[in-house]
Amino acid sequence: MSNKKSSLLTQMAVKKFNRRTLLKGAVAGGALATTPFFIRDSLASSGEVNVFAWGDYIKDNISDAFEKKTGIKINLSTFGSNEELQSKLKASGGKGFDLVFPSVDTRPEFDEGNLLAEIDESKVKVDQIEPAVWRSSLKLGAARRGKRFLVPYDWGTEGMTYDSSVHGFKPGELSYGHMWEDGLDGKVAGRQKSLVITLAIYLDSIGKVSSNRGMDIYKSEADMRRVLDGCLEFMKPHKKNIGAFWNNATEATSAFTDSGCTIGQTWDTTGIKLHNDVDKKWIYTSPKEGALGWMDTMAIPSGATNVDQAYELMNFLMTPEIGGMFANNTGYNSAAVGSAAHLTDASKAAFKIAYPEGAIDNLWWWPMSTPWFSNVRQEYVEKMTAL
Repeated sequence: MSNKKSSLLTQMAVKKFNRRTLLKGAVAGGALATTPFFIRDSLASSGEVNVFAWGDYIKDNISDAFEKKTGIKINLSTFGSNEELQSKLKASGGKGFDLVFPSVDTRPEFDEGNLLAEIDESKVKVDQIEPAVWRSSLKLGAARRGKRFLVPYDWGTEGMTYDSSVHGFKPGELSYGHMWEDGLDGKVAGRQKSLVITLAIYLDSIGKVSSNRGMDIYKSEADMRRVLDGCLEFMKPHKKNIGAFWNNATEATSAFTDSGCTIGQTWDTTGIKLHNDVDKKWIYTSPKEGALGWMDTMAIPSGATNVDQAYELMNFLMTPEIGGMFANNTGYNSAAVGSAAHLTDASKAAFKIAYPEGAIDNLWWWPMSTPWFSNVRQEYVEKMTAL
């Protein structure tokens, strides 16, 4: 995504997402109410598969169902950030795990050392995956030199959560700019690496720092520094608004429940869990500038030893019943065809709040990482923290 044409192609591709193809999965306080009819004869020999996944991705109801169906045991380890996953695979040379779950835009980070294996599409039940997601993933980072290394698993957003008893926003009114208003000392939560992006998007929308809706950050290192310098300059007098920075779901939740924050950026599942499990006053929704859209994928490390079992698990996770179970477990959107039929009423209601009319078409999808992006962003994250 190093030029305007590439970014426009990406945005056109991802606009194929819509309510008909991808219904929102949200936390409903447990698994599906009915037992899915997916228990059949084993499709793979007994064995094991070593999985490294985001902390909430493979719950017991999913791993138990997989073992019951196939006889394959999941040995699960978890991570809390893409950086943690990258570090682990780099240290091991791609060995130790059979299936991992990187975000699609981070694939270039695994290229050095050839840490991921090319996907054998003949072993993937592609018809189980939403066609729009399958196609769009290629432009977002799933392929390298025409070869696929990542298989879409789910998607979600990072928008805003707020206390509706404190902030009375009307539909379509909420803006990233509301986090930087006067009178919010210590009341704002956010993740530094995302705040530098949404500040760029917001400042471009009001004409203060031109950035082509933030996409200039990916145009060149010089452009990235120009835009982020403008963001830091804007933030200086408003840094006092930050009550808590967060880097994972636990910290994000704590920012609102323990640190006194009443508004801020969060992942969709954080805000929806606060609404469903803590207090209905918490509302998660997309700001008018567009929520940040992400897609997570499944990949097989180059040093995997249980490859057949990894493909078996990959295909199992993309069945409609398990896609729905995953969505209800986590609050994320499964990329499995037919998963919407297995969502709870609470999941569907949360989707409508999170994505009001036009919000999906307005999502800002994370582009594929550029050679300079990660290091420069970390540099500005440190500068932001030190303001």
